[in-house]
Amino acid sequence: MFETLREALSLLAHLDSQVLAIVWLSFKVSLAAVTLAALIGLPLGALVAVASFPGRGALTVVLNGMMGLPSVVVGVVVYLFLSRSGPFGNLGLLYSPPAMIAAQTVLVAPLMAALTRQIVEDAWREYANEFRSMRFSLRHSVVELLYDCRFSLVVAVLAGMGRSLSEVGAVMIVGGNIEGFTRVMTTAIALETAKGDLPLSLALGVVLLTVVLLLNSGAYFMRQWAMQKFG
Repeated sequence: MFETLREALSLLAHLDSQVLAIVWLSFKVSLAAVTLAALIGLPLGALVAVASFPGRGALTVVLNGMMGLPSVVVGVVVYLFLSRSGPFGNLGLLYSPPAMIAAQTVLVAPLMAALTRQIVEDAWREYANEFRSMRFSLRHSVVELLYDCRFSLVVAVLAGMGRSLSEVGAVMIVGGNIEGFTRVMTTAIALETAKGDLPLSLALGVVLLTVVLLLNSGAYFMRQWAMQKFG
């Protein structure tokens, strides 16, 4: 055990090229997916919080339920869409980083939308009468509330980033875990552990755990800072 840990730390200390390549691809895929998910989830969550329409309660329940969406289910659905017989099969995206980005976007966007809805809805209760008296349009209200809640919404984005980085099922299905092309930290850990390459698995696990802890810490301190500064 201690020898495995020593080898894992040695890989990290010497900036092993294989470890760096896997970590770099993980960040590229996750950052792209989180960016797309934020562009979809933040406005959607704010719109559900502010707008009044038939089925709003049901949509809220669906968004909350999709926060725990099984990643393997997302992987299968995206696989079907990108496979040769699927509607986007002619794009040839299956087993590529763009397919992994698509799967993670589908996985993370509902999480961001649900968290955004909760955050913006709390602010909407406070400002609703004021906005109505100023005759703000729905679009204007959504934009203003997103801006006003921007620091709290960082928590939603960081939560999405943590979910994206730690996800394994969907990216394994649509990415294929191809060495040097679609192998990210989670899929590499699963494969290398099965192969018996425990030092590499442990090294990647240390990186992944460190990043997730930093993201959670950042989300906590950002929320605390925002509450102290803006009440």
